[in-house]
Amino acid sequence: MKSLGWKTITATTAVASLGSIAIAVAPSQAASPTVAHTAAQGRTVSGSQASAALSPSQLAALPLTNRHLTAHEIANLAVVLGAYHDAEGSSLDVNAFVNSFTKDGVFNDMVAGNSYQGQALSEVPTGMAAIFPDVHRDLKRITVSGDTVTIELDIQGTFEGPLQTPAGTLKPNGSRINAPTADFWYLQGGKVAKFDCFVGYSDMYQQMGVNWDWAGAVAKG
Repeated sequence: MKSLGWKTITATTAVASLGSIAIAVAPSQAASPTVAHTAAQGRTVSGSQASAALSPSQLAALPLTNRHLTAHEIANLAVVLGAYHDAEGSSLDVNAFVNSFTKDGVFNDMVAGNSYQGQALSEVPTGMAAIFPDVHRDLKRITVSGDTVTIELDIQGTFEGPLQTPAGTLKPNGSRINAPTADFWYLQGGKVAKFDCFVGYSDMYQQMGVNWDWAGAVAKG
């Protein structure tokens, strides 16, 4: 992995909505990953009705803010759930993840300030999985509005891979991370045209054992 500046230390790990579909239906209860897996199986390259991949019972298990979705919205949701599944640590499928985007589709790490397009999109799931091999997403709240899918979630995983930083290599320590995240998916013709990801890196790094040196920063000023 590349050595990154402090503002972009997570460039190769930033991914919002990547990882397993352990779907939260209540604070203490998560649904089976079957929903995401079925959605992934049901997608088509042309983006035609993938809604058949999500049955009424599967939709009922999702933490949706609106239960009255159109067939078009259900199809878009299936594409997004499929992309999550493809980036899950236990079912990583880089090609499928990249192919879920339009030809000029882009993933934006809105916090680190990095963008990925074309084959560079492959760095999004592989970068995260290299650090958190068991990475998954706990979806808390899903809002679908036409071609926009907005999701509140937690990125979860175990810090088992090294992270390159300007100060050297941060060695894995087996700590568990649970980082609050917000994902905004914008679809076009059944594929992802833009994916904006906001990750709570401050929480994530603290959970990984990184302590911010405020005193040192103040002294330098």
